[in-house]
Amino acid sequence: MIRLIDQTLLDELCAEAAASPRRRKNRNFHPYDDHPAHRLLNAMQPDSYIPPHRHLDPDKDETFVVLRGLLGLILFDDAGGVVRSARVGAGGAAIGVDISHGTWHTAIALEPDTVFLEAKAGPYLPLTEAERAPWAPAENSPEAGPYLAALKARLT
Repeated sequence: MIRLIDQTLLDELCAEAAASPRRRKNRNFHPYDDHPAHRLLNAMQPDSYIPPHRHLDPDKDETFVVLRGLLGLILFDDAGGVVRSARVGAGGAAIGVDISHGTWHTAIALEPDTVFLEAKAGPYLPLTEAERAPWAPAENSPEAGPYLAALKARLT
């Protein structure tokens, strides 16, 4: 069996992201959360906030390839200082990124209906406290909106 990744699928996923309270939506291609290889599409709207985090498991490097739109990627040091930022977009100079485990990072949609393909090792594991950035606001907190705006300003 094959599943085509076509414009119709991207349009459907973007509509789901726009309707979601989190303003993002993923479509998994792996059959279950315990699968050893996770492959998924992520659709994001510009007001979606993913708190900075890291994956400490040495098997949890992540690869993103942008299929539509423009993604901002920000890397942080252990104190929350920005060490690098990049704009990654479909058809741009950089169309993807590979993030090593242990790296503090976040991704931000810089255009509506941004979609990226993500690949990483399974199984799915919720973030531990050591993987959540203690210096960043939690999702849905009052501080999240201003923090997201400040991060976006670094990407322009």
